[in-house]
Amino acid sequence: MIEPTEAVDRIAAATGSQPGSRTLHAKGWFFEGTFTASPEAAALCRAGHLQGDPVPVQVRWSNGAGHPRNKDSGSDVRGMAVKFLLPDGSATDLLGQTAPYFPVRTPEDFVELTEAVATPWKLPLFLALRPATAMSLLGNFRAGALRPPRSYAEATYFPIHAYRWVAAGGDERWVRYRIVPVDAPAGRPAGEFAGRDRLREEILARLERGPVVFDLRVTLAGPDDDPHDPMSQWGGQADLSAGRIEVTAAVPDPEGEGAVVVFDPTRVVDGIELSDDPILLFRPAAYSVSVDRRV
Repeated sequence: MIEPTEAVDRIAAATGSQPGSRTLHAKGWFFEGTFTASPEAAALCRAGHLQGDPVPVQVRWSNGAGHPRNKDSGSDVRGMAVKFLLPDGSATDLLGQTAPYFPVRTPEDFVELTEAVATPWKLPLFLALRPATAMSLLGNFRAGALRPPRSYAEATYFPIHAYRWVAAGGDERWVRYRIVPVDAPAGRPAGEFAGRDRLREEILARLERGPVVFDLRVTLAGPDDDPHDPMSQWGGQADLSAGRIEVTAAVPDPEGEGAVVVFDPTRVVDGIELSDDPILLFRPAAYSVSVDRRV
């Protein structure tokens, strides 16, 4: 398997990542809010943030590119990272992106895909050798995953990985999440937003009107659904709401004075367990390298 340092070096070179910035999703903004779980989630999972009492959340909306000053009008995947802050002082993270189909299964292929996209003549050969990746990218194109959204508040975000939920009685279920906007058009602010940072300007104006609300949807795996393959398409046995995320206000960038905030999809709490997905298990080591570069 590729070493994390090599992976970060190659991705940074391909995407134009800047010193002191994240390797990917370099341009982003921090917000605060609350999450309130549904009774259905509490029945299926014993995790502390899923028991129904409101818990604080830290949210970061971002553009996927490695350059911190890219234009919001450009084609790019967008991200929504959520850190759930539990009463006991622990935290768990969920990272979503606007692409519904993840295109590769291994860290090596992710690095090579990033390089191929940055060097267009390489992309046809890369895709010719990986027809499943080509189909995933086509699905993302049809879904408008890279099209600039009207608002961060009006995009649906797809966490890549599956997790095992463990109930209070010990029952286990594999799940996948979606972060779905609730009645977003009703919150549209007046005016046009067309500058380099138009998504930030729009969300700030929107929050002046009230909270931005998302439904945290969960698909329960069916018997043929693979939780360990990030490319797998689930039929699902059921789909339910795990609760509501309400983003209420922007907050000063906590990294502005040297702090480092990491949203790590392997940061879980009792009641939530990881799959054997190789992309998922590789991410913490790559993040550590990226953090070292940032500080």
